[in-house]
Amino acid sequence: MNTAPSTADPLDVQPSPLALLLLGREADAASERGVDCPGDLPSPSDPDLVARARAAKERLGERVFVLGHHYQRDEVIQFADVTGDSFKLARDAAARPDAEYIVFCGVHFMAESADILTTDDQRVILPDLAAGCSMADMATAEQVAEAWDVLTEAGVAERTVPVSYMNSSADIKAFTGRHGGTICTSSNAERALRWAFGQGEKVLFLPDQHLGRNTAVRDLGLSLEDCVVYNPHKPNGGLTAQQLRDAKMILWRGHCSVHGRFSLESVEDVRARVPGVNVLVHPECRHEVVAAADYVGSTEYIINTLDAAPAGSKWAIGTELNLVRRLANRYAAEGKEIVFLDRTVCFCSTMNRIDLPHLVWTLEALAEGRTVNRITVDPQTEKYAKLALEQMLALP
Repeated sequence: MNTAPSTADPLDVQPSPLALLLLGREADAASERGVDCPGDLPSPSDPDLVARARAAKERLGERVFVLGHHYQRDEVIQFADVTGDSFKLARDAAARPDAEYIVFCGVHFMAESADILTTDDQRVILPDLAAGCSMADMATAEQVAEAWDVLTEAGVAERTVPVSYMNSSADIKAFTGRHGGTICTSSNAERALRWAFGQGEKVLFLPDQHLGRNTAVRDLGLSLEDCVVYNPHKPNGGLTAQQLRDAKMILWRGHCSVHGRFSLESVEDVRARVPGVNVLVHPECRHEVVAAADYVGSTEYIINTLDAAPAGSKWAIGTELNLVRRLANRYAAEGKEIVFLDRTVCFCSTMNRIDLPHLVWTLEALAEGRTVNRITVDPQTEKYAKLALEQMLALP
């Protein structure tokens, strides 16, 4: 057998010119929520970036705690004190009350959650304010308030419990807390829904329709007919009062731009290309993709599953490409073949806005005594958002 290493990318994915824009190598100020960072960033071609980041972090010492989401670039992850999904990182930040600065290498809603869960004396920093989240932005406070009015007019609001995904803004978390609901993650969505149905007859699930539908159908045994999709861009959400009365799951019309790209054709194609492959996908994928997969779970579940997989096993992963690349490299020595589920590039464009120049700029500014890009949540919003987060922590 030929065991010579291949020079080709084992994931068989090549970035296009558009992908270079999405990766933040080009600029399009109007493409994402947020603003440009003030001040001059180091040049991305600066050969001393790694040394500069290391030196600034050493100067800050225990005063800084760097969080790195699984979807971040390797060049950033190497400086993270801890890695994880959004809620794990927010909890990790809360567990470090002595750290003056929490540098969150992730996206805006994650930094908001960290600010809610940390002390008033701590400062949460987002290296690039343009690192938003398209899914979180698909549900605004005004839209959700209008939707609640629609549910009230249909006579179902008092029997409806809101359940909001962690991937939502602080405003949406606060709405959830005000109306007696809970936050969930992709790991505990089933527990959150079972709790919610113990409190009321219906669930308003925000903002990712796919996680809500997949959890309701796969884990709770509801039917697709029990689910309706509320479209905030249509009058009354595009639904009749009777449809709202009949539904058990009212799903917000939102989705992840990364996981939403995967299709049933992606699954069929990889099975044809890689005989014996195990398909492992995130529950933010479309229902038909989840139904066709062999395993479904959160980023932590994906990592743990691959860690426990036997040598020689083959896996196609349906989640963000940075994580898939990292896992493919990590487990190559164990003989595990890990490929990306789709042939086309699927980086998270906003996650990739946090690059090494932004991290260096942030750390050097903090080391010089200048606080940049601080993320703060106003006290009233924080109060109710924290109620919803605490309800999640109290889930049975």
